[in-house]
Amino acid sequence: MKSIIFTLSILFANIAISQTHQITKHNGEQLDVNFIKLENDLVYYSFNGSAEEHKISKFAVSQLTNKQTNKTQKISDKVIVDSKSDYKFVTVLPQEKTIGLKQVANFSGVSTNTKGEPPIANQKSTALRIKTQSASNGYPFVSIVEKANGKYEAVAYVY
Repeated sequence: MKSIIFTLSILFANIAISQTHQITKHNGEQLDVNFIKLENDLVYYSFNGSAEEHKISKFAVSQLTNKQTNKTQKISDKVIVDSKSDYKFVTVLPQEKTIGLKQVANFSGVSTNTKGEPPIANQKSTALRIKTQSASNGYPFVSIVEKANGKYEAVAYVY
């Protein structure tokens, strides 16, 4: 009787700690993980046998598949930017939400500063210029860091 209980407990413990989900990234990479949560545009997960929590941007993840029930949940759509006119599809992300995306280019310049315009209008104009430049190079994501001296630095990302 003890051996049966021991065997069943080992079996259930193995199922409980096994990798329960598969993350499929937009670049085709697949990760076998234990899904924790989806919060603030980040997917939190851990690897098998580890309690360490990892995170990845939801923009890098195509879908999340539950291996036990075979249910698939779409996390984000793939953004395809082919030309300068696709600037509307370029997403400006904060630096902390670019985890899992590949950094491909840096560019910098002077922020738009139109006399008589409020600062928010100047920021929008600068963001529009950066998004257009990013779209013309085929980069669907960009992170903008404004500097105090009226300049900016932008980092472009792809899948």
